Amino acid sequence: MSNHPDHIVPVRVYIFVFLALMVFTVLTVYAATIDLGRYNIVLALVIACIKASLVIMFFMHVYYSSKLTKAIVIAGLCTLMILFFFTLTDLATRGALQGTTDWVGVPGR
Repeated sequence: MSNHPDHIVPVRVYIFVFLALMVFTVLTVYAATIDLGRYNIVLALVIACIKASLVIMFFMHVYYSSKLTKAIVIAGLCTLMILFFFTLTDLATRGALQGTTDWVGVPGR
């Protein structure tokens, strides 16, 4: 049993987060209709990260959790960022041996 009292989240917080998620979902659909070239994936990932952060912080109650829980979540996010970094550097340098600057091997290209 935990010594920490349960935190009661007001319903208006859940409604605000739900509305924010709906706005970002509409933004995601709209962003899919415009052509930004290679930056479409960047925009999609930024929107997805914002939506995931809202879900993690409020629906999973990390915002109201202990420092240990927050540290574990931050460590997981740092690990994910490292994996994204290595994936994007691989994609960015994939055409270097062929002498092209285009993203070779990227689906849809």
